[in-house]
Amino acid sequence: MKAVYFECGGTSDVLRYGDINGPENCGDKQVIVRIKAAGINPIDCKIRIAPDRFPVSFPVIPGCDGAGIVEAVGQQVQAFQPGDAVYFSQPGFHRCQGTYAEHVCVDESLLARKPESLSFEQAAAAPLVLITAWEALHDRARIASGQKVLVVGGAGGVGHVAIQLVKQAGAQAITTVSSGKKAEFAKRIGADMTINYPTQNVIEAVMDWTDGEGVDIAFDTVGSTVLQDCFSCVRPYGDVVTILQPSENTDWSDARVRNVRMSLELMLTPMIMGLDGAMHHQGEILKQCAVLIDDNQLNIAVAKSFDLTEAAAAQDFLERQHPIGKVVLTVGR
Repeated sequence: MKAVYFECGGTSDVLRYGDINGPENCGDKQVIVRIKAAGINPIDCKIRIAPDRFPVSFPVIPGCDGAGIVEAVGQQVQAFQPGDAVYFSQPGFHRCQGTYAEHVCVDESLLARKPESLSFEQAAAAPLVLITAWEALHDRARIASGQKVLVVGGAGGVGHVAIQLVKQAGAQAITTVSSGKKAEFAKRIGADMTINYPTQNVIEAVMDWTDGEGVDIAFDTVGSTVLQDCFSCVRPYGDVVTILQPSENTDWSDARVRNVRMSLELMLTPMIMGLDGAMHHQGEILKQCAVLIDDNQLNIAVAKSFDLTEAAAAQDFLERQHPIGKVVLTVGR
């Protein structure tokens, strides 16, 4: 099959496009999916740059997100059959294969039927960011109606989904953006307030919006010094959730004084650690989100689509442009 792969870490120049062995058979609880589109996420670039930090084997076929058509099913698969349109997130860990390819073998528990209202490109953009935002807000922070939530980076992949999940939960959202265009986008998808962080003080803006109380939840999708600001933005006994590794010089004193409940969110954990129950939970998240999408309560923004042969350019675009929404690869177009 045709696929994008790399045999050593480095810049996007290490990515190759060509023929590579594809899945011939699947396990009893697996399916083979013919990929129609693959989503690109920052983690794809991190794995490419430093593959030794992840449980991958060379040659590595990158990509976590995919959408396509079921071509074959294992003997114990009951929920899917050939011809079904599906979407899923499965990184190429522990000898599994990523999604920058024409075909992939996927564990049944990770699959959900593709939302009918989405194209394959839109569906491929969705899984990782849906699962990340859902786990952060519902599983980690236990979001509730009436709360106020800070979403850091509201125009990005995870951020724009998080804003919509906040609103769907009956809460209010304030978000940080870097431009007027991104502010307009964030408001259009439901943000109650935006903060242009290059020109505004984030902590002061949040405190003004909450009458000095702080938000109930601060969700950090950016990391670095931003996490530090989140501690000062959240109310006492509130929640801070981050999807990035806290830096070694993080000052935890403000979080300690406020008695903040601190949570880390890494949606790759089930695949890294082989947690079957957690993988099933992620498949269920995608099923619930598909209902919200088809009910027009949740939308996925695609910034730009590239052909599979242009994977290197697509990754460069994501890293350099920080676009609104997601970047996608189309396969067999």
